[in-house]
Amino acid sequence: MEIEVLKSKIHRVTITEANLNYVGSVTIDEDLLDAANMIPGEKVQIVNANNGERLETYIIKGQRGTGCICLNGPAARKAAVGDVVIIISYARMDFEQAKGFEPWIVFPDTATNRLVK
Repeated sequence: MEIEVLKSKIHRVTITEANLNYVGSVTIDEDLLDAANMIPGEKVQIVNANNGERLETYIIKGQRGTGCICLNGPAARKAAVGDVVIIISYARMDFEQAKGFEPWIVFPDTATNRLVK
């Protein structure tokens, strides 16, 4: 049996831009992607701590070191610049394998969206 489990989470980052006139997706600073073991094109769920909105989209790689978290296209209607969100990805795996799996969880500085050293 396979189940879906938490693979990666970027916990509490701030939306830096919302670009309605874009095809779609979320742009994420490459430093955050590396730390959370996420890749461009990966499906993610975004949970908005300010208004309770939830959405699914895919990742676009943002410029490294900028702290960029940009909602693009229709997703831009789900959050305002300054909102705090949690970005989550999931993976399917065998039930027994899932019991020992450790997800990548990143807690960046919410004010700058940069990794805390």
